[in-house]
Amino acid sequence: MLQRYAIELKWGLVFSLSMVAWMIIERLLGFHGPRIEQHAFFTMIFSLIAVAVYVLALQDARKRRFEGSMSYVQGLSTGLGVTIVVAILSPLVQLIIHRVISPDFFGTMQSHAVATQKMTAEAAAAYFNLAAYMQQSFVFALIMGLITSAIVAFFTRSK
Repeated sequence: MLQRYAIELKWGLVFSLSMVAWMIIERLLGFHGPRIEQHAFFTMIFSLIAVAVYVLALQDARKRRFEGSMSYVQGLSTGLGVTIVVAILSPLVQLIIHRVISPDFFGTMQSHAVATQKMTAEAAAAYFNLAAYMQQSFVFALIMGLITSAIVAFFTRSK
């Protein structure tokens, strides 16, 4: 059974580890602390890495599973498999990020949101916490994974 989904598992894990590595970079560069105001923009750059991982995953599937000839539906199916793995791992990834890599992140974000008058203290506390981020990352992984899979499958299908 696992053999059938080895590509999806592999690339879902690669994606998740990439996210952890990116968060380490963000923390080291100060985007979880003194440069918190630039955090949202810098985090958006990760989308390029996310797309690259999906491209590599679908190219891997086209080569190894589909012997060089992959339809759009086969690519979409593979991408959705990767997406499911990423979504399932996303709460664990958030736990690692916010308990190990950047344990002060939520407090810093809450303070920044209140200081810039973007949120009240109550709203910031409700939004910037581990439970909320676990839930948001799961849903975001599913939605963005579906969209990314649909687009990447179009470009990686065999002509």
